[in-house]
Amino acid sequence: MSRKLVIGAGIVFLLLGTTASVYAQQHEHEQNAQESHSAQQSHQTQQARPAPQAKPAARPQQSYGGAYHGNVQRNAPTNGGVHPSGVPQHQGQVRSGFVQSRATSWNTEHRTWAQRGGYNGYRIPDDRFRRYFGGGHFFRINGLPMVFVGGYPRFQYDGYWITFMDPWPEGWNPLWYETDDVYLDYTNDGYYLYSRAHPGIGLAVTVAF
Repeated sequence: MSRKLVIGAGIVFLLLGTTASVYAQQHEHEQNAQESHSAQQSHQTQQARPAPQAKPAARPQQSYGGAYHGNVQRNAPTNGGVHPSGVPQHQGQVRSGFVQSRATSWNTEHRTWAQRGGYNGYRIPDDRFRRYFGGGHFFRINGLPMVFVGGYPRFQYDGYWITFMDPWPEGWNPLWYETDDVYLDYTNDGYYLYSRAHPGIGLAVTVAF
């Protein structure tokens, strides 16, 4: 074999080896680029996906008598058996609260809404008032949701809170709120609570949601 043929064959092998090396490097580079692109897309997808929202903790349902107002503690001292939060704890405290709201002399302690400057509180819509209030719609206070505010009873009826502004007459049965049929009416100048056992005597009350 001549020297020229040996040199020519060597050049060919060298060129083939170089081409194969370049092709392998290029293929490896393309594969790495594809993997890098795929990883970047996956990371972007994970970032775009909103994080699962934690469900808010369910608020415990409190039964009547379980709510305390004004940051008053459960172990706070009571006044005549009525918790200062205004929430009676049991039937004995309801009775104690009514004893406290009894008049010494109702004729001198009672004031009409006219004497109070007029009623400026919430007014029950007329159509609703006709359906649930007035002399034809009586009920008993006993058993209704109740609190004591400022020494006076506040009970809930037909979704409204009815708050006593007057003490109740000293001549009434001490358990009248358990035994008497009562009704709410608007008379001349404001709302009053009436007992069917004592016609004509109205206790001034306010109405609120």
